[in-house]
Amino acid sequence: MQQLLKFGLWSKVLIGILLVFTFSISSLADNEENSADKADENPIAVAKAKQKAQLTTQTLTTLLNFVELEAQLRNDLDDLSNSVKNSLSDTELNDLKAQIAKTEEKLKETSLNIENIAANTDLALLRNNKEEPFNLQKELLSLLEPAMKEMKSATSDVRLKAELRERIEFFKAREPIAREALKNISELNRANSNPKIKQALIKMNRNWSKQLVFIQSELQAKELQLEKILSQENSLESQSESIFKNFFQRRGWTLIQALLAVIGVIIISRIILKIITSTVKGYRAEHRGVQLRVIDLLHRVITFLFAIIAPMVVFYIEEDWVLFSLGVLLFFSLAWTLRHAIPRYWTQLEIFLNVGPVREGERLELDGIPWRVKHINMYSILENPTAGFTQRIDINDLVSLRSRPVESDEPWFPCKKGDWVILKDGVRGKIIGLSMELVQIIQRGGALSTYQMSDFLAQSPKNLSKSFRIKETIGIGYQHQKESTVEIVQILEAGINQRAIDEGYKDSVQSIKVEFEAAADSSLNLVVIADFKGDVADIYNRLRRSIQRWSVDICTENDWSIPYPQLELHAEKLFRA
Repeated sequence: MQQLLKFGLWSKVLIGILLVFTFSISSLADNEENSADKADENPIAVAKAKQKAQLTTQTLTTLLNFVELEAQLRNDLDDLSNSVKNSLSDTELNDLKAQIAKTEEKLKETSLNIENIAANTDLALLRNNKEEPFNLQKELLSLLEPAMKEMKSATSDVRLKAELRERIEFFKAREPIAREALKNISELNRANSNPKIKQALIKMNRNWSKQLVFIQSELQAKELQLEKILSQENSLESQSESIFKNFFQRRGWTLIQALLAVIGVIIISRIILKIITSTVKGYRAEHRGVQLRVIDLLHRVITFLFAIIAPMVVFYIEEDWVLFSLGVLLFFSLAWTLRHAIPRYWTQLEIFLNVGPVREGERLELDGIPWRVKHINMYSILENPTAGFTQRIDINDLVSLRSRPVESDEPWFPCKKGDWVILKDGVRGKIIGLSMELVQIIQRGGALSTYQMSDFLAQSPKNLSKSFRIKETIGIGYQHQKESTVEIVQILEAGINQRAIDEGYKDSVQSIKVEFEAAADSSLNLVVIADFKGDVADIYNRLRRSIQRWSVDICTENDWSIPYPQLELHAEKLFRA
């Protein structure tokens, strides 16, 4: 209840702010109207007045030309009508009828031009009793018609200018042809002495003269119309201000209401979600059942639908059919897109309900690293529990993946931050940096080695931090063959264990054993097998050297000879020779 009261308070505050904003816009419009009274004192206004007077003079001149042309066309039409009555053949009759139709068309066009120029607007809309039919289906078109009319109205000036420019180019291209025809006819008339040909040339000269006057009149009319349109256009900045002002005056408040409606739907959806979360047991559990996921999905879908329907209801109540038709068009576009995307979204739906190829709590592999699916949602959470990696991934990216149940003893990563490792290339060090892209190792002495994740895993890292084994071999001479397998083994084992305790490794040693390894070419080899805990992994090489040192000291104390390899002795003799 408190949340609803807060929402009501905030909505009142927002409405108050919007009313003040609307009042300020109206005040700005009133100030502009008051400033228009002082336009006579503005030099720009004086220049515009002069330009308007000049355009008026040009308009009157053009009207005079068209009136004279109209009178001439009416006379020609009367002459052609009389000629039809006196025609003797069908061919001549058909020719006269075609000329009459053409003359009537020109007369009609001239009359329309006179009206349009005098009224300074396009009067064609007043003469059309029926609107032009639309090409789309009638049912859909009845909804989209307001938006299409609005777009047509918004682009009317641009289309009119384009049409006028096209007509100007049309008449400019034909004017030289008419002039050339009159020139050629005049030259033939001067060179001609035959009365019959002279009469035909005079008739053709009269027809081409009319044609030239018509072309020039049309050209002058179109240029004048274009000049008027261009002179009435404001600058781009003033046009933007005007469009912005008209937009807020006509549809700004409606759009703000639609936005508030969407915000209201979202707030109510959040409140409902909190109620569901607090009342439905296990709704926010880490691994939810299918029923709870279906409830979550229905909540999301209903919120989405109401977020679309709410502004449409506002447009309908406000009777803004342009915005309503645009909303319908957007809705149909969305539905058409979803129609093709349903198979892909169906797999996402299965994953969201936790019944698809990827499921919560299972294991999958991505970018060469194993991951556990911690949480599935529109943005799912993957984690690597050993390395400490976590990443958020879009549910769409899970469509191409597959997960499987996790075994209790499965490894997730060869090491974690702070572990000591040995790589295949011989590098030994402590992991100080671990990410999904890079691994950084610090060696003894402070040298840093950085590997890409794929290269690091390819090195098959050996982790020393839990426990490790060291195997060191020492050879004794063959003169100790009799006691080498039992007595010497026991003495050496006891001596190494005691020295490990004396040097402070008692708590770190798991076991130290000595075994007879092999009878080599020049020595009897004994192997020391020492298992240590991971807390001494940083001194791995020191322990190896200590075992060798302890073994040599014990051999010296017991007078056990440590022979050189025979191959080395033979090689030394050959070299001296």
